[in-house]
Amino acid sequence: MGYRAVNVVEGGVKAWSDAGFVTFNGVGALSKGFGEYVEVVQGTPRLPPEEIKALLDDAQVRSIVIDVRPAVEYRNMNIPGSINLPGCEVTYRLAEVVKDSETTIVINCAGRTRSIIGTQTLVNAAIPNQVVALKGGTMNWQLAGFDLEYGSTRPMPPITVEGWQIAEQRIRKVAEAYHVRFVEPQEVAVWQTEAAHKTLYLFDVRQPQEYASGHIPGSISAQGGQLVQATDEYAAVRNGRYVLMDDDELRAIMTAHWLQQMGLPQVFVLKGGIFRAASVLAPQGLTEGEGRTAGHAPTGGVSVSEAALWLESGIGALCINVGDSNLHRARHIPGAKWVARAYLPRVRAFYPQAERIILTAEQSAHAALAAQDAHSLWPDAAVSFIRGGTPAWEKACLPLEAGMPCALCAEDDIWYRPYTDLNASKEAMQGYFDWESGLVDKIRADGCVNFSVKSR
Repeated sequence: MGYRAVNVVEGGVKAWSDAGFVTFNGVGALSKGFGEYVEVVQGTPRLPPEEIKALLDDAQVRSIVIDVRPAVEYRNMNIPGSINLPGCEVTYRLAEVVKDSETTIVINCAGRTRSIIGTQTLVNAAIPNQVVALKGGTMNWQLAGFDLEYGSTRPMPPITVEGWQIAEQRIRKVAEAYHVRFVEPQEVAVWQTEAAHKTLYLFDVRQPQEYASGHIPGSISAQGGQLVQATDEYAAVRNGRYVLMDDDELRAIMTAHWLQQMGLPQVFVLKGGIFRAASVLAPQGLTEGEGRTAGHAPTGGVSVSEAALWLESGIGALCINVGDSNLHRARHIPGAKWVARAYLPRVRAFYPQAERIILTAEQSAHAALAAQDAHSLWPDAAVSFIRGGTPAWEKACLPLEAGMPCALCAEDDIWYRPYTDLNASKEAMQGYFDWESGLVDKIRADGCVNFSVKSR
């Protein structure tokens, strides 16, 4: 593979622990720990659910709840009446939902850290409003005995000229205050030629549907908020070059100012944005579609319009979603059955006479591979997959459903965090809070990570 310095820790993790060094458990410990560290160092304002509920019920006080999780999580469950502005969208689109400086802004996620980062983001941008985090997010709201809303389809507000101008003014000040660095497209092109010996990440921090409509070849879709709060899911090399991009620099700036504080040494914003850089970095034109699948892009399949005709024709077409169960629960094609790909043979037992079968997933490659399996299981049936998968169906504004009306196997394909498991116990939720809040002490004891967060 080309690596020149590869070592094995003698004795593995057990030997490391036996030697008295710190070990971590859980997923996303570094990014979650960073959020907790920000709260401790900067004193991020927060309120418990009971006080937030009283605030929202007070007719004399103008208030708004903004959920900063990705749209798919927001659909799963949310605080009633909340608005979804995921991650770096919160500063970018804030002026579209908050029109005065008197409105109290409540930021929530499912647990703790994304609401901390979302709240502190607005504080860093010098928003004049009072901003507070909902302590413990939707889980703590539920533990306090308050109702949640499920399957919300409230859209994220579009950006207007006036709203964009307000956002730019605020965000440019953040760029200056935090010394955010910019890189010209020509320099990125040089870095691409050096990528074999110097790791280069090209992260498109816009929303997935924006990415799918056109992106720089080789870039990876990484919503700004998720890139900060799940960094290890996107990048393994901390000392690599990180180039963040969007259409106008603004969301990339807000993401960059956090990654810099995480201690990543080479974080840059693509100067001028994607469309200005396209002549240099995408001379053949921007790439459309998911752009994240491994290997060769799948060929064949049917378009969403063809799939819709199949499903609406009344001929009994069977639609099977082999994507992640939590994403199916959040939204899926009406009538689609969910099953993990490994259990497709079980579906054959349920529907032995199926004559027309359509496979879908979050990525075309996944659905295409499942379609190959289905061809073997139903040799006499017409089997195909939806090009672009469920995201393409959603992009076409075709109907979607939420929930899990028909699972053809156990939902054990992924590990459900307590905030994504609608049946999670109170003990599991509290255990998650305890894990998050304990990360700061572990990180300090470890001593291997140097965050550069400014004290309040």
